[in-house]
Amino acid sequence: MVIRARPTLEGAGVHLKRALGFYQTNLADPFLLLDHFHSNNPDDYSAGFPWHPHRGIETITYMLEGTVEHGDSMGNKGVIKPGEVQWMTAGSGIIHQEMPKGGHAGEMHGFQLWANLPAKNKMMDPRYREVKAGDIPVVNENGSHIRVIAGTVSDKTGPVKDIVTDPEYIDVTLEPKGIFTRKVKHNHTVMAYVIEGNGNFGETQTDFIEEPDRLYSGTAMSEFTSAENLVIYGEGSGIRVEAGAEGVRFLLISGKPIGEPVAWYGPIVMNTEEELKTAFDEYENGTFLKHKI
Repeated sequence: MVIRARPTLEGAGVHLKRALGFYQTNLADPFLLLDHFHSNNPDDYSAGFPWHPHRGIETITYMLEGTVEHGDSMGNKGVIKPGEVQWMTAGSGIIHQEMPKGGHAGEMHGFQLWANLPAKNKMMDPRYREVKAGDIPVVNENGSHIRVIAGTVSDKTGPVKDIVTDPEYIDVTLEPKGIFTRKVKHNHTVMAYVIEGNGNFGETQTDFIEEPDRLYSGTAMSEFTSAENLVIYGEGSGIRVEAGAEGVRFLLISGKPIGEPVAWYGPIVMNTEEELKTAFDEYENGTFLKHKI
């Protein structure tokens, strides 16, 4: 399945492209939302995302250009810079804000991914992880440049660990006509978002046949997939990506499906409508936060 990212307004008036997140709760379980913000015009993003609550999910922000100033109800504050990641587990509830700032030429480029939490972890203590660019390992092999945020590639393991949905989050750049292959974990949801360039991603996964020095799939491949498209794979054991003549850069994201009912409205994701109502009632009456302030 290939989904074209659609223009959307979010926050206080931020222009972005949304590839996932129009309340398709079962489309890419455990992932709920993937936003791509990319502009050189401060009017598109400077209004930012003022103070707002989250409960029941994790939000993952990854910056390529520009910065995001942030703060939250646990007292955390700082700046997410190019190449850095903020992995925030909202759990029982957190209130935070994210205010984008462009680079020298006004450039702003980044992503936000939402990952759901299982019912047993919805009310876990919130936690916050700030990953610096230098802490993200890089793998260069077979014409590919790979930044490993979560998961393991070759002998390099990303700094984000101990996440309940066992995610993989890697940033892959392939040289023109380069080929990338990767086995994936059994029954995990796998998706690839094309940042720039184009490549042959295929629409399905099948079992890979192993030969000396390579893996390949006998599946017929789709037409080339270009930037601002999300590929969601079906069942299988691996993927194969072949870059086009200009090369390709993409995010490869996978995680263990939760398979539970989803009640979702705005920034809060629970399992039932009753839990959702409770969360918003608590936000209105000032009892939303369960962690110590």
